[in-house]
Amino acid sequence: MLITTTPTLDTAKVVKYIGLVSGEAILGANIFRDLFAGIRDIVGGRSAAYEAELRKAKDIAVQEMQQQAASLGANAVIGVDLDYETIGNGGSMLMVSASGTAVVVEHLA
Repeated sequence: MLITTTPTLDTAKVVKYIGLVSGEAILGANIFRDLFAGIRDIVGGRSAAYEAELRKAKDIAVQEMQQQAASLGANAVIGVDLDYETIGNGGSMLMVSASGTAVVVEHLA
């Protein structure tokens, strides 16, 4: 399935607009990762643990969006938007949402 952030496609023609699809992922951050991330905040540097959790949440959200689109008969999702939020006490959870427009495309020769 084609997934793109752009609202139009160069290599395919949209022949049917199905509608909005979305996927969400909420992941709790491990307390030990929080501790090490706090230390990195003090001394500087990147937090590989948080980066890995963000990638995991993004992959889950996009996969859920893609599955919803496929169940509606779409073969592409265009105009995809990804949103990242921290929620819970002290930002203890990560939420990623993916949304876009499910469409049927015809590939151009």
